[in-house]
Amino acid sequence: MPVLIFLLVSAITALSVYAIERGEHERENAELRERAQAVASALERRSSTTSAYLRAGAALFSTVDTVTPQLFNRFTGNLLVEPIDRGTEGLGWAVRLRPDQLSSFEAQYREMTGIEVSVYPQAVEVTDQIVPVTYLQPASDRNRRAYGFDMYSEPVRRQAMDDAAESGEPVVSGRVVLKQEGVGTAAGFIMYMPVFQAGRSPRPLKGFIYSPINARTFVDSALALETRGEKGLRLYDREISPDRLLVEIPPKEKTGNIVSEPVMIGNHEMVLEIESALGNSLSRLSMLTLLFGLLVASLLMVLARLLTRQALEDHSSLARLQEQNSIRDNLTRELNHRVKNTLANVLSIISLTRRRASSLDQFADSLDGRIRALSATHDLLTQSEWGATPIRALVETELTPYANQSDQIVEMRGPAVEIAPNDALSLGLAIHELATNAAKYGALSKSGGSVSVTWEMKGEDFVQIDWAEAGGPPVSASRKAGFGTNLIEKIVAHELRSPVKLNFDPAGVTCSLTVPVRPPSDFAIRAGRQG
Repeated sequence: MPVLIFLLVSAITALSVYAIERGEHERENAELRERAQAVASALERRSSTTSAYLRAGAALFSTVDTVTPQLFNRFTGNLLVEPIDRGTEGLGWAVRLRPDQLSSFEAQYREMTGIEVSVYPQAVEVTDQIVPVTYLQPASDRNRRAYGFDMYSEPVRRQAMDDAAESGEPVVSGRVVLKQEGVGTAAGFIMYMPVFQAGRSPRPLKGFIYSPINARTFVDSALALETRGEKGLRLYDREISPDRLLVEIPPKEKTGNIVSEPVMIGNHEMVLEIESALGNSLSRLSMLTLLFGLLVASLLMVLARLLTRQALEDHSSLARLQEQNSIRDNLTRELNHRVKNTLANVLSIISLTRRRASSLDQFADSLDGRIRALSATHDLLTQSEWGATPIRALVETELTPYANQSDQIVEMRGPAVEIAPNDALSLGLAIHELATNAAKYGALSKSGGSVSVTWEMKGEDFVQIDWAEAGGPPVSASRKAGFGTNLIEKIVAHELRSPVKLNFDPAGVTCSLTVPVRPPSDFAIRAGRQG
């Protein structure tokens, strides 16, 4: 029962912790979804700001024949509050050239800017146009690395410029490595806005005003609007794939609990992933619930254990009391039975002794000896607590007075066998009568006489006891049966439920008794329990 109570309370605690953790994860997922939407919105706002700058520049540059360095610098200086908008590398102008215009462009560029520039890379295949990086503000060393690069020579950039020219709207390229990175590998993308010559139909494409964007810088600028905390962030180009990863900001701990959100940046679809930093460890509330539940379960188990133990002890005490009452009742009935048997034996002894006695003194002496024999056997049974009595101890008790005589020989031999109390009383009377008869008329009445008492098992349920006298006076064949003979042949045989073979041979009296070896019965409760 204590274990069941512990398991029940533990199960309830586990369910509570599960419910709390599930709620925590649902709350975390909702927070992740909200955070992803907020970051996506911030990214789109950043791209919209850049798109607005590009639209303004396109509107301005479409009205002039040539975009000079002075015009471009004045535009970027007056329009932008800062030299570079947060999240981008700046604003740039890329003129559209035909291949036959390349030499004049490089010369004219050197004349207007004083900077030697060579357009690269040289086209491997024949193309109808070249779009080199012409101007890029702010004019930092980093940005100067891109001067003269033919963006139309690279497939990803070329696709974005073609899409922008076709739609007339700002378009973002796919994943590229900006020329500003030099030997670096940081991913980025470029937002292109086409510039057409105004007042002509069809309007010829003059070039592109564009904004190169480092993905990490762009994401960091958006996260300035939304606190990132310990969560992770990844931005992919169009689809979630390692080769399309633009930027990754790892979480404090990788958990695999991720939500994704689509982002439209310059009419280009990207995918934003936000990863939770809430690991597999239990929340504080779950830990408190778990500890409290285990504490309660342990206390209830201890309490139930104490109550169960007390109940078991009470039950054991009640069982002991009932057992003691049963033992007392059994002992009372046994005592009553023993007393009745003893009184019946005494009455029989008195009756037979009276009929055989010729004088009062003879009656008293005979009665005294037989009562003493009963008393000695009773003492022996009392010492064994009325349990099983060894045959050797019984024979020694009855023959001790004769075994101490130096001129008589008393021999006892046999295995260790124990008999029941009733049988011990009967056997004790028989040995007493045989010893008394031997002391008066037989082998124990004469110097040099001997008595042999031997016993052996006959099967598993009986033991045969043989009495044999030798060296005494010759036994008369015409001897009348006395009280001892009658007691042995009638009373003892009746009590033992086996015939007694008593022979008065001239060489000495012999007697054979068969005593049952009974299993311990109800009268021996205490002896049996002590054993």
